[in-house]
Amino acid sequence: MYGNPYKRMIPTIVGFDWDRGNRDKCQKHGVSIAIIESLFHSRLGVFPDPEHSDREQRFKAIGRTEDRRAVLIVFTLRVREGETLIRPISARYMRRKEIDHYEKETAEAAYRRRS
Repeated sequence: MYGNPYKRMIPTIVGFDWDRGNRDKCQKHGVSIAIIESLFHSRLGVFPDPEHSDREQRFKAIGRTEDRRAVLIVFTLRVREGETLIRPISARYMRRKEIDHYEKETAEAAYRRRS
């Protein structure tokens, strides 16, 4: 009857906001534009990044490529001509220690939800 109250809070994303600045920064660590965009069409963990959200709200996304490499993407959302776009800020492959920490936190959160 009432629908999902959170649906109104989540904007419809129509694409990506790329320019030379963010394209170069994202590719600096060996993560291609194609991989970054494909990750947003797969299963991602998305978390707020309040430490880096002084001027704009930023997020961290963690996902895995087709060959199972873990990738961290920092991004923000931009509205252009009334449409919401994902603007990647940086992207890199995660280190083993980061992956272990993330997997531990994810498992603990899933356990808490079941309890």
